[in-house]
Amino acid sequence: MKIFKILAASAVVLGMTSCVSKKQYEALSTNYKQCIENIGERQREIQDLKSQNASLTSENNLLKSQHDALKSSLDACLSNSGKSSANIDKLVGEINSSNSYIKQLIASNQKNDSLNLALSNKLKRSLDNVTDQDVQVKVLKGVVMISLSDKMLYKTGDYNVLPAAQEVLGKVAKVINDYDKYSVLIEGNTDNVALNSSNLPRDNWDLSALRGTSIAKVLQTQFGVDPSRITAGGRSEYNPKATNMSVSGRAENRRTEIIIMPKLDEFMKLMDIAPKK
Repeated sequence: MKIFKILAASAVVLGMTSCVSKKQYEALSTNYKQCIENIGERQREIQDLKSQNASLTSENNLLKSQHDALKSSLDACLSNSGKSSANIDKLVGEINSSNSYIKQLIASNQKNDSLNLALSNKLKRSLDNVTDQDVQVKVLKGVVMISLSDKMLYKTGDYNVLPAAQEVLGKVAKVINDYDKYSVLIEGNTDNVALNSSNLPRDNWDLSALRGTSIAKVLQTQFGVDPSRITAGGRSEYNPKATNMSVSGRAENRRTEIIIMPKLDEFMKLMDIAPKK
């Protein structure tokens, strides 16, 4: 306002140039020009301030938008935290259940290992007067396996059990009856020398299966082994233990195996305690 007053006064004075001296006129003219320059500077400052204000307004809007987005994300995280906690609790529960199941499996395996070792030792003591080539007792993959040579049990190519084998089978049956919680699997095996006959056994499948069932019948009828515990069958030449290229290898392959193992229902009981998915 002061600037405009000065300008107005200067204009009046200029209009009255005829009434003032030259020196006064020049002073007023200089003052007028200075005022014009000051107005230009003030206008430029105003424009700069307007530009700064627009820039700050834009930046403020951007910050506000970012704030809203962050707040929305935070709200979503807080909303999901309850669900995440529930999922974590469920996972921890499943892990604890699995750990408990694993401990039970380990305890059961340790128990089975101990029983198998005791059973194996008892069989070895019972059969200590039989040649190792005719009878082998091993604990293998959680079961007790008795491998009997064919020359001790049968005539060549035949499946009828020899009387000389009765003593050995009687000792095996005694241990089987002592461990009445175990199942008994009997497998006949042959070498790869082919049989071609119109009568039984017609081939190695017949021979191996008939040898397995012959042993099962002897254990049942002569030594009182519960037949519900017995499974018998043959694997022909397809489960060799040694090469069929040698006489000794073929002899080893012509074996009958009696496998004593925990009953299937015991394993099923263990499966029933497995953690549910």
